[in-house]
Amino acid sequence: MDLHSLTIHQLHDLLVKKEVTSREVTEALYRRIGEVDGRIKAYLLLTQEEAFRQADEVDRKIIRGEKIGDLSGIPIGLKDILCTKGIRTTCGSKILDNYVPFYDGTVVRKLKEKEAVFLGKLNMDEFAMGSSTENSGFFTTRNPWGLDRIPGGSSGGSAAAVAADECIAALGTDTGGSIRQPASCCGVVGLKPTYGRVSRYGLVAFASSLDQIGPITKDVEDCAILLRGISGYDPRDSTSIDMEVPDYRRFLAGNVKGVRIGIPDEYFIAGMDPDVEGLVKEAIDLFRGMGAEVQTISLAHTPYAVAVYYVICTAEASSNLARYDGVKYGFRSNRYHDLLEMYARTRAEGFGKEVKRRIILGTYVLSAGYYDAYYRKASQVRTLMRSDFEEAFKKVDVIATPTAPTPAFRIGEKVEDPLQMYLSDILTIPVNLAGLPAISVPCGFNRQGLPIGLQIMGKHFDEGKILRVAHAFEQNTDFHLKKPNIT
Repeated sequence: MDLHSLTIHQLHDLLVKKEVTSREVTEALYRRIGEVDGRIKAYLLLTQEEAFRQADEVDRKIIRGEKIGDLSGIPIGLKDILCTKGIRTTCGSKILDNYVPFYDGTVVRKLKEKEAVFLGKLNMDEFAMGSSTENSGFFTTRNPWGLDRIPGGSSGGSAAAVAADECIAALGTDTGGSIRQPASCCGVVGLKPTYGRVSRYGLVAFASSLDQIGPITKDVEDCAILLRGISGYDPRDSTSIDMEVPDYRRFLAGNVKGVRIGIPDEYFIAGMDPDVEGLVKEAIDLFRGMGAEVQTISLAHTPYAVAVYYVICTAEASSNLARYDGVKYGFRSNRYHDLLEMYARTRAEGFGKEVKRRIILGTYVLSAGYYDAYYRKASQVRTLMRSDFEEAFKKVDVIATPTAPTPAFRIGEKVEDPLQMYLSDILTIPVNLAGLPAISVPCGFNRQGLPIGLQIMGKHFDEGKILRVAHAFEQNTDFHLKKPNIT
């Protein structure tokens, strides 16, 4: 039995039955990391000492006959944008290369309380700005299904680690698709929760009105378990919503009989990879065969999503990243003569090309004379997009679309063309602008053997419904069981 290949719920059963220990599982994961991460490059930092301490504590609890929770002793990877007390947190950027937080983010604290085991910090696009993990300030992570392919981004390290069995599950963040798109590229499950469902306290901000933390897992049941573990109200996050968190596994009924599924025409765009379109339409036909009511809907303002997103997210990034000035923490250039030169050189040397591009764009759209033409107009169109979803959800329970317009592309293929790179998120961005929950599940493989993702969107705080639909699909297919051959 390869312990590293199991799921959260499978390992929990083994731990409860005392057929395996958390230390044995953790050792198996570090062996796996040692075997394959030289090729995948998912991890920025390993935390063995902390991991084995956490694992041993759970094992002692089991020996004493005490009850353990669903996440107790389960080895998990963390995207390196989540603050971890006493453990370096870089956000994939040279400007935070030496930053060690003095506190845990709320999701990290919650997982510690639930006795999860932290294997290490996972690679990402710098400050979560990217769709391929090529914008990391350290190195590019590779897709386990094709080492010449990107794993998606910005949570590319998280998705690649789960797909390569280098962790049992991982946390990512999603600002415009950064959980769902890499989940699609790597053939795993990724869920972006409703805005406000998971606390953002301790998440290093990119775009504060869009960012959400969520799970990346091997199957939908694990997704439900991990989502419950990190959800809930947090007074330290002013956008956190005080609502009861259900046991999401109660929604995994295995059927979609009578569920109304909407298919928006606007999501089957010109230039979409034919294999993506074909496999998603096969998935929709499967839902019909399972008793779902499938109907065509319209989300009329979808074509404006990319433009609106790249005005709003860059404006918020410009504001959030102003704090990185070389004064309080992080990298500081040693080549300057006065304060202004120190600011300029620190940012020029510490930030990567894409981060600088977005700061410049954001500063421009917020500047005098351009605010009304760009930022205010984008905010108005964002409201229209929310209204599109509200009208659609009067007719349907969930909406099904492709997650990404193409499978994972080759490393280097779009680096020199930022606009083509931005279009990688064209199908995931609307969910963030509207604050809705959405999940990506594997729905097949293209002719080159690369995974394709199906996206299922739901109403605000209706994660249970999208998990039900995703789980029913998963139970009637075997795509989530297939593993990449890493050579």
